[in-house]
Amino acid sequence: MSTSPLKYERSGRNLMERLFEPPAIGRMSPAAKVVAYGLLSFWSVFVIFPIYWVVITAFKDAAAVNQGPFYIPFVDFQPTLDAWRVHLSDANCDFYSIGRQFLLLAYNSFAFIASPVVALSPMEPQICKVYLAFTNSLVIGVASTVLCVAIGSMAAYALARIQYRPKFGNVLMFVLLTLVMIAATSYAGIAWYLSSAVALAMFFLLARAFGRRFTATLGNGDILFWIISQRILPPIVVIIPIYMMFQAVGLLDTHLALIIVYAVANLPIVVWLMHDFFASLPIELEESAQLDGSSRFGIFWEIVLPLTRPGLAATTLLTLILNWNEYLFAVFLSTAKAQTMPIMVAAKNAGEKGILWWEMCAIIVVMIIPVIIMAIILQRFIARGVLLGAVKG
Repeated sequence: MSTSPLKYERSGRNLMERLFEPPAIGRMSPAAKVVAYGLLSFWSVFVIFPIYWVVITAFKDAAAVNQGPFYIPFVDFQPTLDAWRVHLSDANCDFYSIGRQFLLLAYNSFAFIASPVVALSPMEPQICKVYLAFTNSLVIGVASTVLCVAIGSMAAYALARIQYRPKFGNVLMFVLLTLVMIAATSYAGIAWYLSSAVALAMFFLLARAFGRRFTATLGNGDILFWIISQRILPPIVVIIPIYMMFQAVGLLDTHLALIIVYAVANLPIVVWLMHDFFASLPIELEESAQLDGSSRFGIFWEIVLPLTRPGLAATTLLTLILNWNEYLFAVFLSTAKAQTMPIMVAAKNAGEKGILWWEMCAIIVVMIIPVIIMAIILQRFIARGVLLGAVKG
């Protein structure tokens, strides 16, 4: 019997076979590893370098920025805290005042829930601008993301599991009555809540009287396309009507206005993404739960949402990033009290001294910290969620 080694054994392979053939099933060859990890390393540097550049620029002075580029701290340039001192030198930006405002914010959050048992404390003295913009972004971004994901997930689940057949005539009637209500409010001087109530009452009466005569119907696909078409619409087209609407109801420069607008603006993305996740789940699980007596909401909360946590995490992070970076709505609907971090960055960019990159980068570093923390927390769900949404079976 021959004792020569077989080719599939490692000792029986030549140099080229060892380099380009996998050593075992499910493993990569050495040459493939070099190519794959080389490309991944190059892409990682390409993605991370802008963030690195922003961080080191926040610790430069005017000379280091203008005479650069300098890349390595303590080697190419001497780091400094001048950019941070500019922001923290404003009134009430010392550590004691900011710490006091954090305690007052925590107390008022508890008092808002427990009111009227506990009274709210005034947030005086005047809050530091950086702190005010950061907390505004945090409250508005998180609240609008939670509201958007909650409503969008329920809407996406309904479109994935319930077949809707709305009459096209009823939809057209609702649109016409809405236009009449807007005209009555704008030109006739009728209060918006009164015209809205009359329009809704007329819609229900007319739909009940003439709804059976309409034959053309719409489907879930039409509804889903209409929802995503709202995101295709450029926001600048609707900003003036939205401004006038919030001005009429007295909600300009408030957190509630930005929370509502942010949630509505990103609702189509949540519905579109979560619809694919819900549609990929086997319906037999829900049918079994229905046979056991579970309600529709119970199935959604106890079965569907736990199974779609990767997709929910990826959608939540994407929505949070969009809300956190929103600029157009914030610049039109906020003036002083509800200004967010993007507005502050733009204000520094358009200052009298021109663009001071080191000062602007310091604000950007503060701005990206919550998103990075959120990405780290949801990291184990994000990759699975993105792949699950991209593969349908």
